[in-house]
Amino acid sequence: MKSEPLVLGIETSCDETAVGIVRGTTLLADAIASSVDEHARFGGVVPEVASRAHLEAMVPGIERACKEAKVSLADLDA
Repeated sequence: MKSEPLVLGIETSCDETAVGIVRGTTLLADAIASSVDEHARFGGVVPEVASRAHLEAMVPGIERACKEAKVSLADLDA
């Protein structure tokens, strides 16, 4: 019997960048980075600032989640 798929999920709406790794319906790891402090000085979310913050947070978030889940990118099914 084949095991449940190992899936990396990425969320980048508004002022947070989040990464999760699941096997089937079980959450193995997650990592969240917030850029709320960067936006506060502008009085709200600025799309260009949010975009750059997502770029800066993405790879470290994926690395943290993979480390926590004890998997590599090569292990992922999707």
